[in-house]
Amino acid sequence: MTARKKFKTRPVSGLSPLPSAAEATLQGQVAGVAAACEAGRDLETLKTLVTINPHDPLWDLHLMVALSDIGHPAIPPLLVALFGQADDKPRRKGLKKALHLLRTRGVPVPIDLLPREEPVISSAKPRETKAMVSPILGNGDSVVVLEGPKEILGGNFLVAVVNEEAGFRECQLLNLKNRQQAEFWEYYREQGLAHWFPVPGAYAVRLLNEAYRREGVGREARQRYAALRDLIWNYWGSPDEVPDLEQVLPVVEPSERPRLLEQARQLAADPLFHAWLPGPEETAPWLAKVQEVDQSPLVLSNQQKAWRAASLFQEASRALFPPESRPRLGRRLLAMAYYLDLSQHREDARLARAVADDLLQSEPTPLAGENPFLENLVKISLGLAWQESQQAKETRAPSRLLTRPDQFPLIRR
Repeated sequence: MTARKKFKTRPVSGLSPLPSAAEATLQGQVAGVAAACEAGRDLETLKTLVTINPHDPLWDLHLMVALSDIGHPAIPPLLVALFGQADDKPRRKGLKKALHLLRTRGVPVPIDLLPREEPVISSAKPRETKAMVSPILGNGDSVVVLEGPKEILGGNFLVAVVNEEAGFRECQLLNLKNRQQAEFWEYYREQGLAHWFPVPGAYAVRLLNEAYRREGVGREARQRYAALRDLIWNYWGSPDEVPDLEQVLPVVEPSERPRLLEQARQLAADPLFHAWLPGPEETAPWLAKVQEVDQSPLVLSNQQKAWRAASLFQEASRALFPPESRPRLGRRLLAMAYYLDLSQHREDARLARAVADDLLQSEPTPLAGENPFLENLVKISLGLAWQESQQAKETRAPSRLLTRPDQFPLIRR
């Protein structure tokens, strides 16, 4: 029978030494855990190999330090299972320090295992929490910002980038002073996000929770949210508190829809929807066709050219926004209608709701495939591409000086 390898614990700075008998017991228990880890034993088995003492914090603190010297992935879950429910400050601090030491030694410690202090908010001075969302971008991304006192989450800004299909892309907890907050918003303005919508906290939580349910590429961001989820729900609200948007927004009567859809052409020109414009690569084939109409050797009247151009715009709309993409666009429009309604832009909200209803309906209508809002997005994008091509032709380049035409500062799809 092979003798168990002796495991010698190291002296612990800041802690009084254990009595010699207790130290020997500790060494024996930790050696048993080390051997069991190497043998691949499960968590329940590991828990039986050590003894914790609720009445002796010194023993428990020495045990945490000794276990953290075992650089094995099974140790972080074991430490949390043994001491995660401790309600006294020394043990909570000792657990946090032990997990930190393991991380610095390269042992994986999932973020949801890290202990967090319960927030202490003065009942005499209730603190306000806020929630903001960005416009929805052309790729389905939104930025969600939760703002509140740092005592709640450990920072005063939670910033998450979520995608309607991929879930979390980013999730960061920041602690920003006043000057840094101004720089934070300025950064997003420089990225083209100048307009933000204040929303109920529960709605922002619903966006975060929907992203959490999707297994996307942002695994670490998803874990960060999971570690804070209970606190977020307690202070910003539960996603179940938000009714469906169809119930919140004013109903658009079928008799009104044709008029509102036609008026929605102007909504496509709003900077809020610049990110929805088809990009240069997508519009390049259609720009070439528009140029063919303009440069056609056939003698066409202005009316004939206009008819052919209108036909091209409709065809381009069907190609650039195919039928399978329209329900997704309809859901985006419904959310944007909600944001506009909350911001007191009621008429624009009605226009967005009308477009959303048209895109979401299951039965085709005479406007299917040539929705005025989508058609105008295509027209604007082709117009910009046409203007850029004309500027490129008119630009004179000196022999040794390269110049570039001005670019439109738009967030493309």
